[in-house]
Amino acid sequence: MDGEALPAEVLDDVASVVGAEVTRLGRLPGGVNAGATRVQLAGRASAVLKAELRTHPNHLDETLRAQRVVEHMRGRGYPTPAWLGVGATATHVWHLMDFVDAAPAPALTPSLVEQLMAIVELQAGQASEPYDHWSYAWRVATGQGPAVAGMDLVETPEQSLLRLSVAKLSGYSSVVSALVERLRLVCADAPPPRGAPDMVHADLNPSNVLVRDGAVVAVVDIGNAGSGTRATDLINLVWLTFQDPLDGVRRRLWTRTLDMVGWESVAVLAATQILLQLEWPIRLGRRDVVPGVVERGHRALDELNGLR
Repeated sequence: MDGEALPAEVLDDVASVVGAEVTRLGRLPGGVNAGATRVQLAGRASAVLKAELRTHPNHLDETLRAQRVVEHMRGRGYPTPAWLGVGATATHVWHLMDFVDAAPAPALTPSLVEQLMAIVELQAGQASEPYDHWSYAWRVATGQGPAVAGMDLVETPEQSLLRLSVAKLSGYSSVVSALVERLRLVCADAPPPRGAPDMVHADLNPSNVLVRDGAVVAVVDIGNAGSGTRATDLINLVWLTFQDPLDGVRRRLWTRTLDMVGWESVAVLAATQILLQLEWPIRLGRRDVVPGVVERGHRALDELNGLR
């Protein structure tokens, strides 16, 4: 959302929660899903306000969950900005965080990937919220529904819609259907995960990585964070490294995830990544993007099979 389009009642609600007058300073880069606006708090430092339309009854609860994850991880040295407040109006849910004087990474580099791998290690054993991305990935990759014996499943409305949309991908074209069938076969015998020990960011990409002079200074957009395996975030980086000069670090990422959770689980996480990357251009009618996703999906599977 553009900062100029923020309803006055949102700014009023922020002011009432943080106890200071709020003045808009302008739109920040990034913030695709929830527009990032730099604001000034009277008598205090500037901050970043992100507000999005309130789309379902649990929307505020999900944002409060993310705030708890932020507080937990900051206590363990994870480089994410402090959240200064969370709230909601009748139409919007918002959160306010510290401003970090750095810019989103323009692209991944070998150095940035190495830094992010070290940051992801801070997530080990730090699951603090029962919001399991690993079990969700297994359901997406295998095509299993929400009612799975012995599993306590919690999905957000967005996750449910995505999973149902993924289930319809095969109807798009024979080429997409062939890739989906290949992914399903790879994951057919994979058992559901038995635990969710790590914190998972769930959207680790350059736009959510703030850098200064080539160094990562903050990881942001933590709104979908939860529990699972940190290999989820490493697989996200794998998907982004299918370009020179990142082939070497991609091999390191594959190796690290295989050591972490084993081949079957890596296959599930990779299949989920591919299916979700297919889902959005098909849903949005971006036919031009689909062939590249299909080609990269097959390439990822070929590489993974070569490491079995």
